[in-house]
Amino acid sequence: MKETSFIVSYEQCRLCPRNCRVNRTTGPYGYCRQSADCRIASLLAHFGEEPPLSGTKGSGTIFFSGCSSRCFFCQNYQISQEDTGHDITPEELLSQTFTLIESGVHNLNFVTPDHFWPHIANLCRQLRDAGVTIPFIFNCSGYEQPEMVPEYAQWMDIFLPDFKFADPELAAICMHDRRYPTLALASIKKMVNEKGFLKPFDTAGQETARQGVLVRHLVLPKQVENSLEVLRLLHREFGPELPLSVMSQYQPVPACMRLNQLTDPLSKSEYTQVCNLVEELGFENAFIQPEFGDKAFFPDFSKDAPFAGNRR
Repeated sequence: MKETSFIVSYEQCRLCPRNCRVNRTTGPYGYCRQSADCRIASLLAHFGEEPPLSGTKGSGTIFFSGCSSRCFFCQNYQISQEDTGHDITPEELLSQTFTLIESGVHNLNFVTPDHFWPHIANLCRQLRDAGVTIPFIFNCSGYEQPEMVPEYAQWMDIFLPDFKFADPELAAICMHDRRYPTLALASIKKMVNEKGFLKPFDTAGQETARQGVLVRHLVLPKQVENSLEVLRLLHREFGPELPLSVMSQYQPVPACMRLNQLTDPLSKSEYTQVCNLVEELGFENAFIQPEFGDKAFFPDFSKDAPFAGNRR
């Protein structure tokens, strides 16, 4: 690893709410299981995001290996739990990102970025200094340290957080931290304070978003009440104008079978209950997936092209 000025940020790591305080430059490593060497699984033009992000030319997406949440049901479990990916130097990351931008993508989309934030902030600084003007997206689990959000906002134009759990006990089962609802809500408040709601909100994707917040929620099987409470909390805090994406593409992954948890597919009736509340609460800008998502966008990160749906 080439020494760079920002590497010191990893020497007593407190980049996520786990506050492991480990020295990632030498190991042993913390909850994210990542060293101070930046590790990515994929860098590509992605067409599977919401239309205001993917647009017509794709979202320039960088998937980082590891995760501070590590929910056992993660649809990206190959990179969040199995460490699929490869180490990349800051120089290589900059070069490959420039190539991605030159392909015409509408934005840069940093997926699971918090535990590699020093690398990302350094990259963003270099890109802006070079005159890059496309929006930067912080695409995260919602499991953030609220006090870090203003720092993220110095470089990020768009926040794309999940709000996974309103139920602390479900959070404890799935990702071993019952604080998730409190931390996620506090972080999203700060994101909205910094950037407002996602604008423009063009459902056709002809005019891509430049700034703001869109909150995602994945509906889990036999956990409808958790989803309903997520919607109630968000509506109570932000009102009906908060942009939402309520996702139906849940699929059981190998860890679900090992743990005998969330082993069923999501039913249409469960998803319909959640969508009905979206309508009853009057959310004005909400994406739903009545056809249960596109299975061509369920990833396989063992392949060079992890999303079959990106082949255009």
